[in-house]
Amino acid sequence: MELTLKIWRQAGPTAKGELVTYQVKDISPDMSFLEMLDVLNEQLITEGTEPIAFDSDCREGICGMCGLMISGEAHGPERTTTCQLHMRSFRSGETITIEPWRANAFPVIRDLVVDRSAFDRIIQSGGYVSVNTGAAPEAHSVPVPKEKADRAFDSAKCIGCGACVAACPNASGMLFLGAKVTHLGELPQGQPERNGRVVKMLETHDLEGFGGCTNIGECAAACPKEIPLDVISTLNADLRKAARSGS
Repeated sequence: MELTLKIWRQAGPTAKGELVTYQVKDISPDMSFLEMLDVLNEQLITEGTEPIAFDSDCREGICGMCGLMISGEAHGPERTTTCQLHMRSFRSGETITIEPWRANAFPVIRDLVVDRSAFDRIIQSGGYVSVNTGAAPEAHSVPVPKEKADRAFDSAKCIGCGACVAACPNASGMLFLGAKVTHLGELPQGQPERNGRVVKMLETHDLEGFGGCTNIGECAAACPKEIPLDVISTLNADLRKAARSGS
């Protein structure tokens, strides 16, 4: 495969960025998208040019580090993480535009790398359960209905990649926030702090500069872990309960 790549280059957070065009050849359809970028970087290093900075870690669709906007779509044309996207999803001769996540809450560090620590601060504000440390309780000591256990597990699949924010026209993080609230809210251990949790996390979400949700649905469509929109409904319901209780 031969491809034309238009890649966002930006030397630092305050530097002016631009799209730079590159040509790559002999790309195997079985390569992952990140492997294709590795090939380009080897080419640039050989030419004495600064390689393109991009995030990756596990390369197994687990950690969520590899998020990129690929021709205007979060993670590209397939519903998966960028590291699990393969070049057979593209045609030889195609022009591909590669950009970092676009959101005020995710400032660019360099090239395709953005700072997603805003998500960490949301979790720090309330995405946890306060318990005494010590030996783990026996697994069956706290019964959890299967329906609730399944929903908690499905919500916990969120890997915090940021695709929901990048895909949303408002750069809202509500799908991420809803997944974290729903995960803990479905479990007995999450009930004591439930009202306060949602208030603190939503306040942090807004302070970090994420936009508001207008129910467009692009977030759920782009989510590689298929987090459903109904977690946002749970978030809204918990917020109403918190308001009524004065939390």
